[in-house]
Amino acid sequence: MNLLLSFESICILLLPQVLLVFGIQEIHADQEMIVKISAAGQLMQCSASVDILFLLDGSYSIGKGSFERSKHFTGKLCDALDISPDRVRVGMIQFSSTPRLEFSLDSYRTKQEVKERIKKTMFRGGSTETGLALKYVLHKGFPGGRNSTVPEILIILSDGKSQGNTEIPAMQVKERGTTVFAVGIKFPRWEELHALASEPTEQHVLFAGDATDAANGFYSTLTGSSVCSTPSPDCKIESHPCERKTLETVEELAGNYVCWKGSKQQNAVHASLCPFYRWKRIFIKHPSRCFRTVCPGPCDSQPCQNGGTCVPEGLDKYHCLCPMRHRGDIHCAPKLSLECRVDLLFLMDSSAGIMLEGFLCFKAFLKRFLQAVMGQDSPMNVGVAQYGTDVKIPIEVGQHKDVFGLMKSIEALNFSGGGTLTGRALWYIAQHGFRSTPVFADVQDDLPRVVVLLTDSKSQDPVAEAAKYARDRGLFLISIGSSFLRAELAEVTGNPKQTIVYSSPQDLFNKIPELQKRICSVDNPEGCQAQSLDLVFAVDASARVGLENFLQLRDFVRSCSFHFTINRDVTQIGLVVYGSKAHIVFALDTHTSNSALLQAINQLPFLGGSASAGSALLRIYGDVMTVQKGARPGVNKVVVMLTNGGGMEDAASPAWQLRNNGILVFVVVIGDAQRDMLLRVAGSPNYLLHISSYKDLQHYEDLIIERICEEAKSPVNLCKPNPCMNQGVCILGPGSYRCKCHGWEGPHCESRIVRGDSPRSLVLPPDSHVQQSPRGLQHFSRAPRHTEKHVDWKH
Repeated sequence: MNLLLSFESICILLLPQVLLVFGIQEIHADQEMIVKISAAGQLMQCSASVDILFLLDGSYSIGKGSFERSKHFTGKLCDALDISPDRVRVGMIQFSSTPRLEFSLDSYRTKQEVKERIKKTMFRGGSTETGLALKYVLHKGFPGGRNSTVPEILIILSDGKSQGNTEIPAMQVKERGTTVFAVGIKFPRWEELHALASEPTEQHVLFAGDATDAANGFYSTLTGSSVCSTPSPDCKIESHPCERKTLETVEELAGNYVCWKGSKQQNAVHASLCPFYRWKRIFIKHPSRCFRTVCPGPCDSQPCQNGGTCVPEGLDKYHCLCPMRHRGDIHCAPKLSLECRVDLLFLMDSSAGIMLEGFLCFKAFLKRFLQAVMGQDSPMNVGVAQYGTDVKIPIEVGQHKDVFGLMKSIEALNFSGGGTLTGRALWYIAQHGFRSTPVFADVQDDLPRVVVLLTDSKSQDPVAEAAKYARDRGLFLISIGSSFLRAELAEVTGNPKQTIVYSSPQDLFNKIPELQKRICSVDNPEGCQAQSLDLVFAVDASARVGLENFLQLRDFVRSCSFHFTINRDVTQIGLVVYGSKAHIVFALDTHTSNSALLQAINQLPFLGGSASAGSALLRIYGDVMTVQKGARPGVNKVVVMLTNGGGMEDAASPAWQLRNNGILVFVVVIGDAQRDMLLRVAGSPNYLLHISSYKDLQHYEDLIIERICEEAKSPVNLCKPNPCMNQGVCILGPGSYRCKCHGWEGPHCESRIVRGDSPRSLVLPPDSHVQQSPRGLQHFSRAPRHTEKHVDWKH
């Protein structure tokens, strides 16, 4: 017990001394920033032609212990230098009562040789003659250095308590063009160190107590002056408030005590109070700023979800501290569940192309996914097939009714090897992957059938025809694979939205929520794939947009098209590009499949020149959104204009014409533009979306599609657009319409009356709704609904 108390007493006595040694400089930054500064220090390596001379204080005021700390700092700084005869050269002088050259700049050729020589340097002792050492440098220069074209850097390591004048020789050294760093040791006298250092002093005064931090400060200053290059394009120099301290002894009044004093009277002594002083060591604070290079940490990407705290572990590792309800997942991901009922079959690559390591990774992913999305009461309509040269189904769909049995069977799966015949596997699964499970004698389970392909090697046989065969048999295909397989995976699914790519094994596990979403999209497809819609994109292809940005607009249109099923019965898409004139790339009825549409979008021409949005809207009104060009009766119409806001002066009138005929005009503007003018084109803030940059456009894709789909689901008038051609009048009846023709005949007034015939006259019922547009072009009319509908759209 006494031993324990003695040990505790020793700790209490030693603790203040530890604080004195390590608390001389404090950077006021959070722990995460300190980690980033440390990470930057490990990346630093200055490779430039530069001569560096260390001036080490070896006086008695420093002491042997602090001198060893100076040597440690010097060696740490050498770690960040590319030392060689033609790059960084290093020399060292030790000074006390007199300066002594320890080694010249041309003595050693490698970093290791320099560091070994620094370790062997012996402490000499003596008075602190810093001014004499600076005069030595002025007289001798940089021994072993190169010509004046090579930058010279002098690094003084001292406690700043010089016994001679330093201001004049320090000024003369700096006037020679030498950059001077002053590094404090022990309990520095910071005022003197600031006088020694180059301007700005905040960037040239360092503290050697934390060698890693000081090395970062040294390197940051050289980076800012272009002597060295940044350790990484993602790293940057940041300024932080810091506090430098020095320990000084001050006289402090401790109190008064009774003392006896004589008086003028003979043989008389009087009592009095005399002051009592004691000496106290205190820290004097010097507020300053420290400049440090900061590199991204592993937590910058915010990998922890749902309020989890990311804790960095070194340069590239981290772990998440998760709230109680999200524990059990490495990223605090929410507990998932398959809210949809499907028959689910995993088709797992087990070929030699992925090797045993890849196969085991897929097994682990399968187990992790199923544990995440399936509870004890979930119906286990899950199966697993694996393929190489041959295909086998070791776990039939619906074979297991409990999670434990399913996990046990997955664990028992063995690597098979062989060729990567993905096409053959898809043929086999389409025919034999799902057995009909009778519920009653003559009733079969008709749940959606989903196949998830897991592969990490390119197929050795064609996949397109086999995948189409599987899709035609009603299988919903999802493919997961490495990013280099993206094209083949899209060929399997027929829709890039049903492909999931990953960059690393860890990234594969991050795709679990996305896979869950894709599986359940079989019953609730994204976009408005089941809604009829006539959609026209008007794309600004003017010189002000530029070719590079235009290509981003093209890719955005292409990506949006994936949300729709393209055919004559569901969605039709037309496309217009414009500069000073408008060019119809293709009309609404030109392409009747997704593949043909995407291929046409790839050929989108860049026009250049000035922009005229009005000409584009006029062409859409007169030559695209018409029955003659494929516009369908009773189908909603939307125009999406993608623009940088230029050339909108002539667009308000044709936009009003489109809206007046029931065609929604949705304006997406990228960059700075006049909102009032754009608002006149869109007609309402609900149909105007402002995006700051082209690179941000992709983040608004889901929002734009959602808004378009709201229009697609709105009720329409069968006479809007007018299905009657050649200025025929559409007459709306209960659930139908009829056309009244003038000089024409046929259901839609499509045939001219031969001379001698008399046109058939139609009697209009008094309650019929009729619309006839100018030029014989009939259009939609939903303008009243637009004015009544208010959407709170935050962007």
